[in-house]
Amino acid sequence: MKSYRKELWFNVPTRRAFINVTGQVVACVAESGIREGLVLVNAMHISSSVFINDDESGLHHDFEQFLERLAPHEPVSGYRHNDTGEDNADAHIKRQIMGREAVIALTGGALDFGPWEQIFYGEFDGRRRKRVLVKIIGD
Repeated sequence: MKSYRKELWFNVPTRRAFINVTGQVVACVAESGIREGLVLVNAMHISSSVFINDDESGLHHDFEQFLERLAPHEPVSGYRHNDTGEDNADAHIKRQIMGREAVIALTGGALDFGPWEQIFYGEFDGRRRKRVLVKIIGD
């Protein structure tokens, strides 16, 4: 069994964003030479996420609105975590909702997706450098 590891780095200039990373993961699969196995893509920061869904702007808007209703950024004084001097408690909660990682089957050298599935990096407390791990195992 072979193993491949790569870090993808992001420095999102806004507080929140959804970035389609499917192309970068496909490039990692090609670089790995692995044709059958599993691909793990996970956010390496506690205020960002990785998830699979449709790349449709209306849906992304709906995600943003939904998450903000569940865990609004303001008032920042409404969260005990922010008593530490941070202002990102909402980002931690949003990450829990959207998830830490995605695992995708690799079949015949391609991501084994259903219709419309794409991989996204979700940023909930941007404006600094963060990374996503791509780990591929298989033959």
